[in-house]
Amino acid sequence: MNTHANTGIFKVITFLLALCLINSLSAKSSERISLSGTWDFALDRKDAGIKQKWFSKELKEEIRLPGILQNQGYGNDISKDTPWVISLYDRYWYEREKFRQFARGDVKVPFLAQPRKHYLGPAWYQKMITIPESWDGKRGELVLERTRWQTTVWLGSEKIGSQDSLVAPHRFELGMLKPGSYKLTIRIDNRMKMDYRPDAHSVSDSLGTTWNGIAGDIAITSTPPVWIDHIAAMPDINNKSVKLKIDIGNITGASGQGDVKIKGYGISEPVSWSAESGRAEIDVPLGENAELWSEFNPQLYDIKAVLEGQSFSHSYTVNFGLREIRAGEDNLLVNGRKAHFRGTHSGGDFPLTGCAATDVEYWENLFAKCKKWGLNHMRFHSFCPPEAAFTAADRAGFYLQPECGMWNVINPGSEMEKRMYEETERMLREYGNHPSFVLFSPSNEPKGHWKESLPEWTAHYGKKDPRRLYTTGTGWPLIDNPGPVEGTDFLAVHRIGHRRVRGSDAWFGRDYLSSIEGVDVPVVVHELGQWCAYPDFDVIDKFNGYLQPGNYQIFRELMKEAGLLHLNDEFARASGKFQAACYKQEVEANLRTPGLSGFQLLDLHDFLGQGTAIVGLLDPFWEEKGYINAENWRRFCNTTVPLAVMKKRVFKTSQNLRADMQLSHYGNKPLEDAEIYWQIENEAGDIVKNGKWQRNAIGNQSAIQIGKINVSLHNFTAPEHYKLTAGVRGTDFENDWDFWVYPKDQKASPDGEVLIKRRFEDAREALANGKKVLYMPLTTELAWDCPPIGRKPIFWNRLMGPNWERFLGILSRPEHPALKDFPSDEYYDWHWQGVFRPYCRAVNISAMPEIEPVVRVIDDWNRNYPLAAIFECRAGKGRLLVCSADLEENISERPAAAQLRKSLIDYMKSESFNPSAEVSMSQLETTYLDNNLMRKLKAKVRCPLSSGMTSAHKAIDGNPSTYWTTAKRRGGKKHPHPLSISFAKPVKMEGLVILNRQDHRERIGDIRDYQIHTSSNGKDWSLLKSGSLESTFDPQKIKFSEPIKTQHLKITALSGFGRDISASIAEISIIYTGEPLSGGEFEENGQYLNAGSATEEMFESIDLLQYSTNPTALKTSEVTADSESETDPAEYALDGSGGTFWHSQWRDEKPAQPHWIELEFKETLNISAIEYLPRQDHPNGRIKDYLIEVSRDGDKWLKAASGSFENSTSLQKVILPEPAKADFMRITAKSEVQNQPYSSIAEIRVIEKE
Repeated sequence: MNTHANTGIFKVITFLLALCLINSLSAKSSERISLSGTWDFALDRKDAGIKQKWFSKELKEEIRLPGILQNQGYGNDISKDTPWVISLYDRYWYEREKFRQFARGDVKVPFLAQPRKHYLGPAWYQKMITIPESWDGKRGELVLERTRWQTTVWLGSEKIGSQDSLVAPHRFELGMLKPGSYKLTIRIDNRMKMDYRPDAHSVSDSLGTTWNGIAGDIAITSTPPVWIDHIAAMPDINNKSVKLKIDIGNITGASGQGDVKIKGYGISEPVSWSAESGRAEIDVPLGENAELWSEFNPQLYDIKAVLEGQSFSHSYTVNFGLREIRAGEDNLLVNGRKAHFRGTHSGGDFPLTGCAATDVEYWENLFAKCKKWGLNHMRFHSFCPPEAAFTAADRAGFYLQPECGMWNVINPGSEMEKRMYEETERMLREYGNHPSFVLFSPSNEPKGHWKESLPEWTAHYGKKDPRRLYTTGTGWPLIDNPGPVEGTDFLAVHRIGHRRVRGSDAWFGRDYLSSIEGVDVPVVVHELGQWCAYPDFDVIDKFNGYLQPGNYQIFRELMKEAGLLHLNDEFARASGKFQAACYKQEVEANLRTPGLSGFQLLDLHDFLGQGTAIVGLLDPFWEEKGYINAENWRRFCNTTVPLAVMKKRVFKTSQNLRADMQLSHYGNKPLEDAEIYWQIENEAGDIVKNGKWQRNAIGNQSAIQIGKINVSLHNFTAPEHYKLTAGVRGTDFENDWDFWVYPKDQKASPDGEVLIKRRFEDAREALANGKKVLYMPLTTELAWDCPPIGRKPIFWNRLMGPNWERFLGILSRPEHPALKDFPSDEYYDWHWQGVFRPYCRAVNISAMPEIEPVVRVIDDWNRNYPLAAIFECRAGKGRLLVCSADLEENISERPAAAQLRKSLIDYMKSESFNPSAEVSMSQLETTYLDNNLMRKLKAKVRCPLSSGMTSAHKAIDGNPSTYWTTAKRRGGKKHPHPLSISFAKPVKMEGLVILNRQDHRERIGDIRDYQIHTSSNGKDWSLLKSGSLESTFDPQKIKFSEPIKTQHLKITALSGFGRDISASIAEISIIYTGEPLSGGEFEENGQYLNAGSATEEMFESIDLLQYSTNPTALKTSEVTADSESETDPAEYALDGSGGTFWHSQWRDEKPAQPHWIELEFKETLNISAIEYLPRQDHPNGRIKDYLIEVSRDGDKWLKAASGSFENSTSLQKVILPEPAKADFMRITAKSEVQNQPYSSIAEIRVIEKE
């Protein structure tokens, strides 16, 4: 808020003096004095400056302004205790085993690019200024273009006022000017002044925004005491005119009158003003030939208005474009024409300077680069850029969506809501005339009762200033299910209810139509992409400014320690090509979906904070990384894009390639007499098939149907990689899609020369006998540091959203003779999906540095496991080729897997199979761990604090993606936390293997100090061992001093890390020394589906509470089922994890449907709907026909609903015809989608009537 002071130096004069001064002024426009240069300066670490009146003292140090103090050697060195303004990070990062070394000496942090110095608090800036004689009697204003957070200004010893905007210049009214020299003092306090979420980019350290200083223009301007204060230009494209809304300022205290003249248009209108202000509206016709502003024609106009009084004048030039944006039912309309916004994200990151760029040239270069990459839009996440960005976007024809600097809780009537309106007013006043300012959002992902507040904001400003469209926040959906929308002009969301409008659900020829069915406002997709690539550490040399690459230096050192640094270039390139392929899938899915009006990438360039997200096709400095260029990107991201709707990419020669050809066109005019061509090329570049269509008058639309392609592959050479290309003849609009063709029947059967083994002991025996062995390890026999091979890259990053699976693609050696008959490139392309099944795991070869894999699996840069999918070596007396992919199951329906199997076996039969690396069996054995050991031993586990949501059983379920924890959302018991394990009979062992919880960024529950006790009866316990564990995601072994035999074992967590009071374990197993155990029947896949991150923003399936808690579980006293498997009990339907599920019996007995699961509630619920999440990793047990019943006593049941579920992984909602009061609820599965006798449910949620 700006407060004014009537001082003897700068004061408002009295009425009579004002009249005299007005009559004596000559006709001049505003003048200015720049205050850029050297200022006196002092840090106020103890916040004593106001009390000690530093504005009256001389400050002893010097600093340059514009500039920021942290970039000029002031502030505090980075330490482990630096008070970062962020919440999305691990507060105890320095306790973690991998990062601890970087918390000493020259401290580096892993979660962001750190500033040179860090400082939160007041700083004082002081400068002597001179007001010239020619300004005598004029009105003055101090302008600080961009600063943060709170500024307070003194002239001499008189306080002028304070301001705290994060989105607009701080302007201080100085009143009448009196010539002379004066001391100007500015106190800037960059501490948090309101309860903003600390991750909002206007206030956060995440991208380096906690600077203290002033960026851009620092000046004193002068005007007459009556002046044009502001002009809002309101264009009218239909009448080719503009309405000027002119605000007149007056500090004389006297009313008056004069004329406003519009230069060059022959317009003069009388105007009057009161003692405080005045207002005028003037319509200015621009002529019938006036051109409209758009991305294709950024035509700008400027109009000079002159206010003339009796003996004074003041001029004001307003710049604008003749542009209209409206919301159609399914499209954004720019000047009445459908538009598609292809955008990227900016969080206000400026790694070289720290503070926002205020020069137009910077933004012109940035927007030109974005347009080169086929984009026409930028969304500013919880940030508003300075004036220069809008000016540059106006000139470039680039659409902007700024935000009010918020990522906040917004409730009706709150101070934050008031603040939102204040910042909105400032933004509209400062930037509202810019035609590039087309979309407006108040906040990123608002919280609280925002659905009650923000529709009012949207309606208010939609009426007050209709020059742009308004939305109720970016990110969260305003509606809970697809359908009509009220209260917003458009949606900027990633989902509607639980139906997503981004992500892999619509890849491979699908679309998101079901997610937006019935939605009658345009939908712009929020933060599309977020797919990672491995960092290229050459970028470190580019950090020669404000932000320092400590995070990259940490990751480089970790890669070096893992022995992988020599592969950095190849990892970056191979993972980058995989990343680019995923972005292509996602952008094309967006273009295939009518009703989606665009997208906002996260991000075209890498994001330096929130754990460090290497999600960009460009590096943090907006420069190419080398694996995709703008020309290739524009093939699928442009005004016009050919689209081939292909459901699959892998074919047999007995099949036909079928594709629907579509076109997405959002040009400046229709495509007339267009020839759309297609052709298929083989690996050598020869065209083997082609065709074309002729189409006229193709208007702006997504998914325009062009024609169908149906090509028999019978005569195609196989195996071979092909490319389908389509384009618009005579233009640069062309796109392409890879596909692979394999022989109709491809089966390589090993003879006695090559043995295929699945179990480690069988492989060991064969090698001891000197055999050639193709070893395809069972997933249930791989160690816990052998993680799953994913099907798409990491989302965002694993420091912010950890998980056991950290897949970034593969690095293949296609020239290796083992792959001679398997067409492939160096990176993961779509034919590999048929090779690596969803439950496939990589092999950790850290104990075998001699190995140079044929196919590496790229782990993330925080963990850096050396992983392989295919490698060879000598072991024992034999020769070994390891392939972690299952090349046996359903091989006839997996042509890529069958071809790889043939290629590997043919290689092993040849003389070329002569591995140079030799490893011992003990080295090879480091990859082995029986995941089912505890189940084979009939172990049972118990913890007095565990519940159904975090069952102790999960610590021995063989799935590292689940866990036992004592953590509670609120409160919870402190240490010690015991976990007891009992066996059916005494068991021989020599130690334990423990894997910490894999999914929490703050490592909730990691055990530091522990004790291990044994017992013969489960009652009387003897101390066996005590010690300490690391806070790490790696497996840890606890070796006993000597082997033991016991029936009962107890591990007690005595302490944790930081302030953590809980204990958690993902998996615990014994180091078994007893007799060999029989295999038993266990599911091979082990359900290695990601259980979801504990971070709500990172969970990509359904929203869960912090500790993966299903809200319905908190209301349920008991859950039972008519049938449940030993490994998948009924409680798993309420455990908050999409990676676990209730499953009816399936091993020995397989009872048929119907199957039911029943919930008993702690109190009566008034149920209006239920949500059902099907099993995510396999269709087995997914419910087809269902019946929902409710009861008040558990005996008498009433039907509440019935119907059929769809066979998908999507969350599905059943709305009851009438709300039902229930103490019990039963869901009966009457049939299964595959007509199997099983039933399964991943999650159930009950929704109560509001």
